Amino acid sequence: FAVTHPVAAQSHLAEYNGIKVGKHSVAASFSFYPGKNLGAYGEAGAVVTDDDNLARKFKMLRDHGSEDKYYHMMYGHNYRMEGIQGAVLNVKLKHLEKWNSERRRVADTYKRLLSDIEQIILPVEMAYAKHVYHLFVVQIKNTNSNPVEKRDKLRNYLQENGIATGLHYPVPLHLQPCFRDLGYEKGNFPVAEQLAASGLSLPIFPELSDDSINYISDVFHTHFKKN
Repeated sequence: FAVTHPVAAQSHLAEYNGIKVGKHSVAASFSFYPGKNLGAYGEAGAVVTDDDNLARKFKMLRDHGSEDKYYHMMYGHNYRMEGIQGAVLNVKLKHLEKWNSERRRVADTYKRLLSDIEQIILPVEMAYAKHVYHLFVVQIKNTNSNPVEKRDKLRNYLQENGIATGLHYPVPLHLQPCFRDLGYEKGNFPVAEQLAASGLSLPIFPELSDDSINYISDVFHTHFKKN
């Protein structure tokens, strides 16, 4: 069956035009991978919908296409979430709004402290949206030099000074080996390729202190003064 079904994986309680992400469509999916804003202690996820017929189909899909034991009405999978993951999520859900608020504090502090560095582009939050900052990704500005080389040089300098960073995601989908049969080549999606080459994810989590953010900012400024 077909359904408008956006992936809302990382956007727990984010908003667009005053409406929570996940309510803009017939259905939406969320990830509860441990690293997400609302994370379980293992693999977990959920699909949300206000359509009773779709909810019935989703429930069957997660349980080998079955509603009644041993009777399979459609092709399905074993997507049943472990009870322990649900218990963990039930406890953590009560703290999600506070944790998101703290992530926004971290993001706002980053933006204030790093806004004078001309060589990077900071995330922008539009007036009609509310970001929950699962990630805080800066971009190295596009210049004639190799953005990957510049990005990796910054990343190595941060690492040398005890600051871990991440790459989300270094290989665009159209260049993944599993999609070679689609016939896409480097250059077909230049924006995606530029973002993959220039993006660097900084530390962000609710407990990140202002002192730590100030230290990260100082290291950033020192690097770009030298480069």
